[in-house]
Amino acid sequence: MATAPLVLLVALAGSLKSYPLLILFGFFLGVAGTVFTAGIPFSAAWYPKARQGFATGIFGMGMGGTALSAFLTPRLVTSLGYWPTHIVIAVLLLVMAAIVFFFMRESPTWTPVTSGSFGKLINASKMPVTWQLCFLYGVVFGGFVSFSTYLPTYLRDIYSFDLTAAGTRTAGFALAAVIARPIGGIIADRVGPKPVVLVSLAGVAVLAFLVNMQPPPEIPTGLTFLAMAAALGFGTGGVFAWVGTQAPAGTVGAVTGVVSAAGGLGGYFPPLVMGATYNAEQHSYAIGLLLLAATAVVALVLAALMGRRSVEAKAEQART
Repeated sequence: MATAPLVLLVALAGSLKSYPLLILFGFFLGVAGTVFTAGIPFSAAWYPKARQGFATGIFGMGMGGTALSAFLTPRLVTSLGYWPTHIVIAVLLLVMAAIVFFFMRESPTWTPVTSGSFGKLINASKMPVTWQLCFLYGVVFGGFVSFSTYLPTYLRDIYSFDLTAAGTRTAGFALAAVIARPIGGIIADRVGPKPVVLVSLAGVAVLAFLVNMQPPPEIPTGLTFLAMAAALGFGTGGVFAWVGTQAPAGTVGAVTGVVSAAGGLGGYFPPLVMGATYNAEQHSYAIGLLLLAATAVVALVLAALMGRRSVEAKAEQART
């Protein structure tokens, strides 16, 4: 409900052609992200730990809204107009709020927290695993957000697509990531989240290098970006399955909040880096893409090391 009027204020900023107002209202538009923070523990509470990768993966398919936005928004603006498009979005938000209010309910296992919420957040921030998962999620979900945001610009600069054509292809990218996310969660339930995240990060590193090679359109480029989307979606499902197994009881919501924020932050910086490092003369984003590959390698090493200390501690405890 709080997001609906903010959508209209963003539209107002656009009508006034005021970039400062757009930044101001866009900042508060981030309140919509609280849905994700609340939704992960909400959906996970309905399932046992062995199926929480599946539950959070299905819930995470909601990021498909990015695909719908990339595909529909340019077309709605063309057919309906600028203001009517924003009004439609605001109305849809209010309709969704009504659906949640009247038809959704908490898990029978849920109990309200009457005190200590801020303390739980502080405790979550003190756990090393929280920051490790923050970095991993910042890479995979941040990569998804940044590609979904910047891909139309990239396709315009590198392959000379117009806005509608680039938006359509961006929608396909987002859809592939959406489908891959629950698959990553389901596989994490079966084999563990660590192998899923490792495969995802290895794929991101290799594919970022391949994107840097600027494969020719349409099929080679399309397959490369679809594979990148699948790797990123696979990883987001794996990381949040990892949250369910690594976060101590009673801290899942707090850890989710911190990790989710890291994902949003991870999607904030890459477009800035891509824009700052773009070589207009050579039509190249090589520096930004190679930095992504390097970051994925660092995350891969971190993920490989995670959990090793706890396993060694358990083995030592068993011996003694």
